[in-house]
Amino acid sequence: MSEQTPPQTSAETAAPYGSGATPAAAPNALRRVRIPHLHEMKQRGERWAMLTAYDMYSAQVFDEAGIPALLVGDSAGNNVLGYATTLPVTVEEMLPLTRAVATAARRALVVADLPFGSYQGSPEQAYATGVRFMKEGLAHAVKLEGGAEMAPQIERLVTGGVPVCAHIGFTPQSEHALGGYKVQGRGEQADALVADALAVQQAGAFAVVMEMVPAPIAARITQELSIPTIGIGAGPDCDAQVLVWQDMAGLRGGKGARFVKQYADLRSTLAQAARTYAEDVSAGTFPGPEHSFDS
Repeated sequence: MSEQTPPQTSAETAAPYGSGATPAAAPNALRRVRIPHLHEMKQRGERWAMLTAYDMYSAQVFDEAGIPALLVGDSAGNNVLGYATTLPVTVEEMLPLTRAVATAARRALVVADLPFGSYQGSPEQAYATGVRFMKEGLAHAVKLEGGAEMAPQIERLVTGGVPVCAHIGFTPQSEHALGGYKVQGRGEQADALVADALAVQQAGAFAVVMEMVPAPIAARITQELSIPTIGIGAGPDCDAQVLVWQDMAGLRGGKGARFVKQYADLRSTLAQAARTYAEDVSAGTFPGPEHSFDS
């Protein structure tokens, strides 16, 4: 019997990320975004977007929209769980959120935040936590906050097979030590921030988030690093940008941060839908015959 050429897999037939959208009629041709794709995009000068996601529906929507990377942030603390800050968030709270996003996203790279207190103690603590997020949360990578002081943790994670995205500038888990929400890297702090960026790259981080950093300093760091920079309040010259999705889509109430651009008004849309639903129930127009079953 003659040998037959095996059919090509979807990974073999799909175009690399960044070469155009995959037609909706060919869902099996979707190809997972990998870390090398993000590095290739930096080399080509292509900018990309990242959004937070904390549940299956937001993950599906953003994945279908072509967002290449999703962050299951500990920002779930003040966007999902009702906390005032990210500090109370636990590993046990983050794992099911991460698993939901990773299971729902078919193409996007899923990065999970390591909560406060789950990695700062030692490289071995960081590795143990990172492994849980990879095994139990099904994450593709993890993110941790800190610069040069976190280099041993990053190196241990990467050596053990856990990809790491670093986070420098304003680091929310250190808000009390930093004296609140303040721009980082101004004046004499600039060189230290550049040193932090170089240190996390040297330790093996595949990308670095820069939060609330002066635009010229972020541009300088982006130029000096070979890994992608992801800005949030760090100006237009980063390789990528990330926003909390509830900020981006207008679900959060009140005044937003200066660096947020609101692309929709979901809070008003949901409120109107809820009011209309309540009015229909009160008036007896819902459920109607079309929503009821015959005997």
